[in-house]
Formats: sequence, C-alpha cells, structure tokens
Amino acid sequence: MSRRKEQSRVKRGLKKAVVMLGLGLLLSGCGKKSEGDRELTIVNYGEYYDPDALEMFTEETGIKINYEEALTPEEMYTKYKSGAIKYDLLCTTDYMLERLIKEGELVKLDHSAMKYRDNIGERYNEFARAFDPENEYTIPYFWGTLGILYDTTRVEAPVDSWDVLFNGQYSGEIIMQNSMRDTFMAALKYLGYSVNTNDEKELREAAELLIKQKPDVQAYLVDEARDETVAGNAIMSLVYSGEAYLGHEYNEDLTYVVPKEGSNVWMDCFCVSKNCQDPDAAMQFLDFTCREDIAKMNFEYIYYSTPNEAVIASLSEEERNDETLVPPESAMENCEVCVQLEDDTVELMSELWKEIKAE
Repeated sequence: MSRRKEQSRVKRGLKKAVVMLGLGLLLSGCGKKSEGDRELTIVNYGEYYDPDALEMFTEETGIKINYEEALTPEEMYTKYKSGAIKYDLLCTTDYMLERLIKEGELVKLDHSAMKYRDNIGERYNEFARAFDPENEYTIPYFWGTLGILYDTTRVEAPVDSWDVLFNGQYSGEIIMQNSMRDTFMAALKYLGYSVNTNDEKELREAAELLIKQKPDVQAYLVDEARDETVAGNAIMSLVYSGEAYLGHEYNEDLTYVVPKEGSNVWMDCFCVSKNCQDPDAAMQFLDFTCREDIAKMNFEYIYYSTPNEAVIASLSEEERNDETLVPPESAMENCEVCVQLEDDTVELMSELWKEIKAE
C-alpha cells in the first residue's frame, strides 16, 4: 500500500477550487478554442483520481486538465446543472448517472475508439446495466458496498445486522453518512424494504427510525467517518468498503461487515457531458483511465474495489482475498444497486432528510 499517497490524501481534505494541471506544449484545440489551447474540464469526488496520473495524461497528450471536486452526487448534479462551468466529463454514482441519462445530459460513447475498454470485466458491465442498460454512456471506475466499520474490542459480539445502529446499545458512539441515500439505505434495509422504494409509507417509516436514532448519532460525516473510528472517537460508522480497508490498515482492531439484511452495491462511473467541447480528448481520457498502469495508480491512491480485471490480476493473493477490496459473490446477497427514484420520491426524501438533520 502507498502510505505516502494515503497520508497525503487524508491531510489535504476537499478542495473546492478548480485545480489547473498542465504543461506548456499543448495540442491544437477544437471548436472555439484557439490553437494550442486544448483542454478538458472534469468534475469528480474529492481525492478520487491520483494527481500524478492527471499530470501523466497531460504529459502524454498535451491536453490540459481543469479538475474540480464535489462532495456528494447531489452537490455535483447542482454544480453541473447550474451551467456556471461547462464540464466535459463527470464521475458520479449509479442513480445520478441514471438521472443524467434520462435527462439527455450525456452522450453515447464510441467504444471502438478505446484500446483498453476491455480491461473492465463483464461482471462490472452487468452491474452498470442497472442504470445504463446497454453500457452506452458510462465507463465503470470504482465500486463496492456500504456497511459497518466497527471496533471489535468495544462491542459485545460480532456485528451482523443493521440493528446495532438502531437499538440504542451504542448511543453516542455511532457515525452515520452525511448522505441522504446512504443513510436512508441502512434504515430501509433494516426494515426489510428496497433501497429503491417509492412507497411513501416505507420512506416515512425509515425517516421515523432515523429521527429516533438521532440522539445515538455522534455525527453525520462523509470521508471523516472512517478516520474518527480509526482514532477511537467512535465505536462504529457507516462507511464504504474501500474506506473500511484503509481503516483496518491503520487500526487492526477494526473490521467491516455487510449486514445480513443486505445493503447497497454502488458503482461510480465516468461519462461525457453533452456540453463536451472536445469529444476526442474525452475519449482519450477515458481510455487512459482504463489502461492498466493508470488504473493501478488510482487503485493504490484510493483503495476502493476496481472493475479493471488487469489490475485485479496483478494484486497479491492477500489483496485478492480481502473482501473489502474484492467483494465475493456471497457478499452481494440481498444487495441492490441504487437507481433513480421518482421525482415525487426525491422531493419527499429530501424533505424528510431535512427533518432528520434539523437541530
């Protein structure tokens, strides 16, 4: 594991400003861009692409990268739809990709222009068909599960159910995700409902459970959830599987579980916006991202589960057997991929989320 990169990643935190990465000699532009002014503007989640790899892309192609970050899918969607910046590429998650596809915001990809597209395994293409039925608009980037990271020395018995988050036994020692869909997921699965329910009664029941749970919640966090659990400031947290792997690396008393009631199998993908000013450059970037050496750099920078079979084949036996890095089929039982909810459901869930988060 690259300790230097991970320590740097944790310390830097989320950067809101656009980071300009580029070298002097640029290729000819297109559209309204002048000669020598070829570039791509990308929006992604915080600390979710190795900066060294971005620099390599510019070195190899002469195409400058304007790189901006967002904290959540909803924030990214708002930034994109505002039109303040014309993004060429986005990297976002399953249900938000489905929304963008349905709204006509993405363009179909020319897979024939990609040399390394086949590095993405068919298993992961199948996952992506839940929101991109023909694999026409998206390229899988990272994937994983959502579960509970907990300190084995501070719980009475091994955790195997979402019940541990809601039974009051560990009041004040729980960190939930500061993400509407992720936190609702835990409540919905515990109650036996689908993460994609559009049933108002089920959503209100989940909200009531989360409001009842609130006194037991130490904080609602995103990336910091893992760090607080590593530091011993909380006994357990709702985290993504990749964060759990890094958590165990820093604190061997921590372990991760996908509860028996099931969870969310999430997938983040790259896509090309209808506003893209240089489709050829965008396809070059997507192919570059699928290349084994670049995918390996990003894997070692982030340590989330990769859909790149070439990278998986290069992992050590210990890494391939680590269920937080390469979740087995058995871990997928009762798990669902999030899809876009009906508009009325999104509106209701947003209102309920505001009630849950209200002081």
